Amino acid sequence: MISVQIPFSELDFTYARSRGPGGQNVNRTNSAAILRWNLWQSQTLNQDLKERLAIKLQTKLTAEGDLIIRSEVHRDQDQNRSECIRKLHEMLNKALFVPKKRVATKPTRSSQRKRVDTKKRHAEIKSLRQKVRT
Repeated sequence: MISVQIPFSELDFTYARSRGPGGQNVNRTNSAAILRWNLWQSQTLNQDLKERLAIKLQTKLTAEGDLIIRSEVHRDQDQNRSECIRKLHEMLNKALFVPKKRVATKPTRSSQRKRVDTKKRHAEIKSLRQKVRT
C-alpha cells in the first residue's frame, strides 16, 4: 500500500451554488466545493506513480490531466471542501492499491481422489437411469 500526501498548494478549489440541502438559502450561498487537481503537474508523485494513476483513473481525468471532484452533500462550504479532500485521498489509495500475487498451489492427493470418486459415483447414478436393454 502506497500512502500519498498531496500538499494543499496543489489543490485548486472553486465554489458554486449547491444543488443539495439548504432550503432557500441554497440559492444565495456558494456552498458546493469543486476540487481540481492536476496529476501531471504534481510535485509529490514520481513518474511511475503518475503513469499508474493515469491508467487507473483514465475515465475520471480530463484531457489536461485534471481530476475534478465535486461535493455538495453538506450545507457548509468548509465541510464540502473537507469531503472533496477525503474523496481525493480515497480515490488515490484505491488506485494505488496493489493486490498480493497469488501463489499457485497443486491440489492435494486426497482432494484429487475425492473429485474422481464423486465423478464415478455421479456417472453410476446416471447409468442406472438409462433404459435396460434386453
